[in-house]
Amino acid sequence: MTETRMIQTLNYYLSEHPSIVGFRWTDSQSWGNTWVFLFISISSYIILSVFLHLFLLVVFRHRRPLPLGPIPAVHSLSMALISFTIFAGILLSSAAEIRDTRWFWRRYKTTPFQWLLCFPIGTRPSGRVFFWSYIFYLSRFLHTLRTFFTIIRRRKLSFYQLFNHSILIFMSFLWLEFSQSFQVLGIILTTSIYSVVYGYRFWTAVGLPSKCFHFVNHCQIVLLSCNVICHIGVLLLHFLRGGCNGIGAWVLNSVLNGAILFFFLNYYVKLHLEKKRKIGAAKQMLKHKDN
Repeated sequence: MTETRMIQTLNYYLSEHPSIVGFRWTDSQSWGNTWVFLFISISSYIILSVFLHLFLLVVFRHRRPLPLGPIPAVHSLSMALISFTIFAGILLSSAAEIRDTRWFWRRYKTTPFQWLLCFPIGTRPSGRVFFWSYIFYLSRFLHTLRTFFTIIRRRKLSFYQLFNHSILIFMSFLWLEFSQSFQVLGIILTTSIYSVVYGYRFWTAVGLPSKCFHFVNHCQIVLLSCNVICHIGVLLLHFLRGGCNGIGAWVLNSVLNGAILFFFLNYYVKLHLEKKRKIGAAKQMLKHKDN
């Protein structure tokens, strides 16, 4: 009885609360929903990152990287919990939307899975799933803190990291602004992977052993591969089912995802080659010692 009540309470606060059901992507209800805010926030993120990097290079040039204590671990744990909450929320909200619109599936001869990939033309950014899309959009700003952690601890500014975080914020905004198709599955995939990734980062940040080499990179490959498959599904449904909502934003989203995939693969290949070079150098040193 207690477990059933707990499940009902969680379901209410994650999918049936009036703030969730009555959500609207409007100026009055949604902080940060303007194009001006979007471009100012992304520009500020890039400028602050570059400034911090240059400042540390000039002022602390001869010092070791600055310690951050438990801050990265706390951030990783927070992001793992936030990602899991969004995952659970949008999963329950999607189930509730499907339950409440059964008439729609019969009338238009479609399936819930097709709805997850392809919103009908005329869909507005309101209701349960768009509430969690909005929370996901806001959470992207918290992800950017990792850039500053990397700069402070490693004195390293990664172009890929700057590009990736900026584009993901931009794409999350497009999902809401144009009620873009695919976003529900995109959020489910991303938050499920990020829950695991940030949980792993917390695990290693508190000093527990790391078992898997490049675990985070492997998770990123899984996520990007799933995104590519889903994008192909959206394209097929758009032509076979008479159109998907927000297809213009989806095209731009696909181009940006392609750019992220290209830069990630370039980074991953360089990492792999660097690893092989180090292994080769270590073998050469062992040969010289033996001789």
